Amino acid sequence: MRKTILAVLVLAACPLFAAPETFVIDKSHSSVEFRIKHMMSIVAGRFVEYSGSINADRDTPANSSVEFTIQTASINTHTADRDKHLRSADFFDVEKYPTITFKSVKVVPTSTKDTYDVLGDLTMHGVTKRIKLPVVFNGFGKDPQGMERAGFSIETKLNRNDYGIVWNKALNPGGVLLGDDVTVEIEIEAVKK
Repeated sequence: MRKTILAVLVLAACPLFAAPETFVIDKSHSSVEFRIKHMMSIVAGRFVEYSGSINADRDTPANSSVEFTIQTASINTHTADRDKHLRSADFFDVEKYPTITFKSVKVVPTSTKDTYDVLGDLTMHGVTKRIKLPVVFNGFGKDPQGMERAGFSIETKLNRNDYGIVWNKALNPGGVLLGDDVTVEIEIEAVKK
């Protein structure tokens, strides 16, 4: 009986059997921002409303996963008329497609320390595509209240045409008003549930 109890305790303490820990995004210390070319300059914006969770396996990061949801109506470029246009059917069509979602299917460590390729399904404007997000893990730590936190940074480019967001306007004497590539930058600080 004593051997059985000892075996159970050893197995429970073994990292191979450690369950992933769930961290939820702390919006007050996170951001979802984007940049796109407008004529000869770059215009930036952000989404204000979003949520997500990370199931982090410290011992085997490849077993980790993430889910993320952005509310498209929360787009903010600090220009009311432009934001109204971006919410319309010309762009995000927020009445028909109220969310952008990402759900991971695989986490692959890269040759660079604390950097991972997170493969998953991004759904935007009614279109779902499998993409690879380069994620930098910024570490674990405890805040002054003793709550455990984890940090992540993401920077990638998306072609808006791939998701059916194709509105543009020709310029005279040539070119177009908007670029096709959108740079997306996400900073995440998540707190352990």
